[in-house]
Amino acid sequence: MNAMILAAGRGERMRPLSDHCPKPLLSVGGRTLLDWHLARLAASGFERVVINTAWLGDAIRDHVARHAPEGLEVRLSDEGDRALETAGGIVRALPLLGSDPFVVINGDVWSDFDPAMLPTRPEGLGHLVLVDNPEHHPDGDFRFDGYAVVSEGGDAPRYTFAGIACYRPELFAGVLPGVAPLAPILHRACERRQLTGHHHAGQWCDVGTPARLATLDARLSRR
Repeated sequence: MNAMILAAGRGERMRPLSDHCPKPLLSVGGRTLLDWHLARLAASGFERVVINTAWLGDAIRDHVARHAPEGLEVRLSDEGDRALETAGGIVRALPLLGSDPFVVINGDVWSDFDPAMLPTRPEGLGHLVLVDNPEHHPDGDFRFDGYAVVSEGGDAPRYTFAGIACYRPELFAGVLPGVAPLAPILHRACERRQLTGHHHAGQWCDVGTPARLATLDARLSRR
């Protein structure tokens, strides 16, 4: 199975740290966020990873050339000067990802989740990893209705999307090239009960601000 790491964003909430360093190259626990992802994917048996780039993309290209794990093929999907948002970036990278289901990981999260646990042939159009709601996102994104992931209705507790998932390329059928967010696509698929998922009870952090980056760095440095 192939994988994609989303790394093209400007990182506005991470400024000023992201003014001169792309967010995935910020360090926690002695290595960059990108290196954490690449090492975990390599250890889980993935052979090809696609990374999309835009803001300070040359820095990511140079870093990957020097530090990509041995045996892991890393391809870059360059979006130019302006990031295409999550779905737009995935659509642009589809020719590199192939026709089979693929894993997508947000470049600005950290987790101990093993991506090898994702189904290689998900039911429906995709399979999402959900986590307990962090303090900065108390209302969550989705809930479970049996094995299906839904966004509306029911009394089950809501969970936060971890930014880790497996998608079939068909999920993006009809999405035109260009800027496109992922959230509306996922919610439409939920309405049609085309997504499954599971709850990850382990460690996870949305490294979206300097404060959260510092907290995670301190925690990992103590390990």
